[in-house]
Amino acid sequence: MTAVRLERVTKSFGSRKVLDDVTLEVPPRVAFVILGRSGTGKSVTLRHIIGLVRPDSGRVFVDGDEISALDGAELSAVRKKIGFLFQNAALFDSISVGENVAFPLRRHTRHPDAEIRRRAQEKLDAVGLGKEYDKMPAALSGGMRKRAGLARAMALDPSILLVDEPSAGLDPITADEIDELLLSLKQSGTTIIVVTHNIPSARRIGDHLVMLHEGRIAAEGTAAELENSSSELVRAFMRSQHAG
Repeated sequence: MTAVRLERVTKSFGSRKVLDDVTLEVPPRVAFVILGRSGTGKSVTLRHIIGLVRPDSGRVFVDGDEISALDGAELSAVRKKIGFLFQNAALFDSISVGENVAFPLRRHTRHPDAEIRRRAQEKLDAVGLGKEYDKMPAALSGGMRKRAGLARAMALDPSILLVDEPSAGLDPITADEIDELLLSLKQSGTTIIVVTHNIPSARRIGDHLVMLHEGRIAAEGTAAELENSSSELVRAFMRSQHAG
């Protein structure tokens, strides 16, 4: 069984077709990287996987469940299998870092408060923010906010993690540290789907890469296969340092 599968997904916003008959399969326990220039449908693909948008045509499956056909409690149950690290980390500024991480646990479990705090602390420890539980998000650097967002995304121990532009706005050293955290999650068995413009990062973490161009799949394979593609467009993209 694949972790995620898109079958002939097409999506338009107004007159603009963002995804055009896209089919892809993500095996379990791999790092799957979606590349492409801005506006090629990368982030929209992630939003289909978590059910935030629905395809105009085609189907989306998560662990065998057709998420594009679910509503209500059934959709919520599938979403619990998925963590989402947004590009800007999307922390709640009105509650502490630790309570940001605890939020999914409070919403989706019936664990007592002490257990929720213990689990939130464990996730912060794992991303190197063990001492920041009571700090407010505004006190964190960009890299620390991204780490906190990752801790929150993993609070429910999802089997699938979606990551939108993990290195956006970060210096190269901090971006490398985020990559290392993602690699450690993959090694622990999490399926990771990453959208990025950062080609060095894609090479470092990606087992399988897909490049979108004008809403369609222009190439897919390993980083080496894309670098040696018959398409000059794909080869040029893979030579770029930060494509976009």
